Amino acid sequence: MAVRFFNTLSRSVQEFAPLDPAGKPIGMYCCGPTVHDFAHIGNFRTFVFADLVRRFLEFRGFAVKHVMNITDVEDKIIRRVRESNTTLREFTGKYEAAFLEDLRTLTCLPAHHTPRATEYITEMVELIRQLIARGIAYQAPDNSVYFSIDKYRGCGCKYGQLVKLNFDEMRVGERVASDEYEKESLADFALWKARVPEDGDVFWPSPWGEGRPGWHIECSAMSMKLLGASFDLHLGGEDLAFPHHEDEIAQSEGATGRPFVKHWMHGAHLLVEGKKMSKSLGNFFTLRDLLTKGSTGREIRYLLLTAHYRDSFNFTLDGLAGARTALARIDECLAKLREIAGATTTAAPDTAVLEKFASALDDDLNISAAWAVIYDWVRDLNRALAANEIQPPPAAAALATWQRMDTVLGIGGKPEAEVPPELLALLDERNAARKAKDFKRGDALRDDLKAKGWAIEDTAKGAKLKKL
Repeated sequence: MAVRFFNTLSRSVQEFAPLDPAGKPIGMYCCGPTVHDFAHIGNFRTFVFADLVRRFLEFRGFAVKHVMNITDVEDKIIRRVRESNTTLREFTGKYEAAFLEDLRTLTCLPAHHTPRATEYITEMVELIRQLIARGIAYQAPDNSVYFSIDKYRGCGCKYGQLVKLNFDEMRVGERVASDEYEKESLADFALWKARVPEDGDVFWPSPWGEGRPGWHIECSAMSMKLLGASFDLHLGGEDLAFPHHEDEIAQSEGATGRPFVKHWMHGAHLLVEGKKMSKSLGNFFTLRDLLTKGSTGREIRYLLLTAHYRDSFNFTLDGLAGARTALARIDECLAKLREIAGATTTAAPDTAVLEKFASALDDDLNISAAWAVIYDWVRDLNRALAANEIQPPPAAAALATWQRMDTVLGIGGKPEAEVPPELLALLDERNAARKAKDFKRGDALRDDLKAKGWAIEDTAKGAKLKKL
């Protein structure tokens, strides 16, 4: 089966076919973070979704060139730079570093390019110049430059490709300088914002005077510079479809006269404990908040990968506990397989299981069906393990199968906990007690280890300690 994704542009599930005639190279752009604070768990649902898309396309043999921007200049950032009495780079740098660290915690593959908006001002100025030359942009009395939706539509171009807009009911003809505007407004939006006193030192020279770019033009300039005027795939959260992505299409196609992006994918909203995240409700979590509460990156990633990307997802603390249980079941099975496989490390994976897994994801990333394949596979393996029916070669083959599936899931293995020397000494003492048939002493030592958070696991190669 060919890879099929829902394309927001066509509002349908369709075969994913790259622009390149060879059918393998893919340009993929994902709207990255606005680095004015620590990213929250809703943000990371989008980034884990994008990582799944990339990993699966690579699993299917495509060569993905992944670009994720860093928005390091916009309204909120400038306001907070002013409030914190620091420089733009000092302020954004700490949140950018934290975001990239959080991505590593969630085992997201690093993008091939992470351009900062402030490093592409020249490209933004040139793009605005092209729009003015084509009569689609204009300089207003406040010296800012705006994109004209009326002039764009007058050229025969369509505004409203990603979302259906009712031009009769929407407020038309407004001019909006802010980076974001109300969704019921159909407004000329700022491409270049003239410098005002509140901007402080955050400004650049341009043919229209000192100022800074609008938010929408940033993504167009960076994506086209790194991926070309037309590229394959653009991802983001559904809240960005309008106006941000719609404006990206308008300004990009308005400047080049060419189709901007062939395939758009949008991830749905995330709720926390059944409600929209809000600090006043106490359900607003950054990734770091959840780690402080005792969760791990792989548990959070697993939970984010249990719902279809186009379905709203209710993220709960109970769900994290369930993720821990589900991962423990997989980890236990894999540990037993490793014990049996021993030195047998070279084996071909089970192609039948892999094809079922891949076929599920071919169908618009049907992650629930993919997990069902894995759960059934683990169940069958556990039955065979319980009956002592698995020999080293099949065990190694099963491990190879998991490794291939995990290149898509990015869950990884459970980190091996280092056993403190004093506990290893207690294990040796327990083993000696059992050898001497002092079972009362052996049981007491077992209970002591359990109280310290470690379980004794008797294996074919002897007893070992496992962190509870």
